[in-house]
Amino acid sequence: MTPLASKDNLLGDGDKSWIELQNLMPHPTSNVSPDTSIVNAARVSYLGDSKGPEKDKKLLFYLMSHRHTSPFEQVEFQWRVRAPVIVWWQWVRHRTWHYNFQSGRYTPFQKDDFYIPTEWRGQSESNKQASEGVIEKGEGYTQKLAQLATDSFALYEAALEDGVAREQARLFLPAWSAYYIAICKVDCWNLLHFLRLRMAENTQWEIRQYAHAMYEILRGLMPWTAEAFSTYMLQGDL
Repeated sequence: MTPLASKDNLLGDGDKSWIELQNLMPHPTSNVSPDTSIVNAARVSYLGDSKGPEKDKKLLFYLMSHRHTSPFEQVEFQWRVRAPVIVWWQWVRHRTWHYNFQSGRYTPFQKDDFYIPTEWRGQSESNKQASEGVIEKGEGYTQKLAQLATDSFALYEAALEDGVAREQARLFLPAWSAYYIAICKVDCWNLLHFLRLRMAENTQWEIRQYAHAMYEILRGLMPWTAEAFSTYMLQGDL
């Protein structure tokens, strides 16, 4: 399936990360924009008739500013994402999303299925969960992790060749840096909530890059919603 939009190299040049918008409701071929679909849902009692761009946009901003969330939930996104486990570990905390992950029990891992950072951040002194700045000697850690991935993958392949089940052979792999692909579905309101949290400066850098990529795609497809989101939700009003 040809994606409606995509972003790649999210975690650095030459990186293997990417995100694709696979599907959208309403689909672009319906000739009904997602922004209009939200307004139409809000006007359900009046058969969803448009009152022109100016009044339609004003209504959408009213819905956002007063947290009338259900019309936004009528728009749905289906994403296909390739991200390392350190990203997924945080992403799946958002239980309003629906996920289907690839399985290492069915599909063998490939040699380049590992996230190898080129910069290493220091531990934040004020936030136990956060990082800040870039530490010295980072290049050395990049080389060490790359070597670990190479050695681990060699053990993984050897185990497979000896007949070890894929579900056990993957124990040899450096799990936190392993990439997994998933199909993820979410409605517009819960996507906006995700973006508000994960675009914040105090979130982990890696997941922030995915959030910013989704926001760029959202702005291209739903300019009114993106503007209202920036006005109300990103400013901390909602």
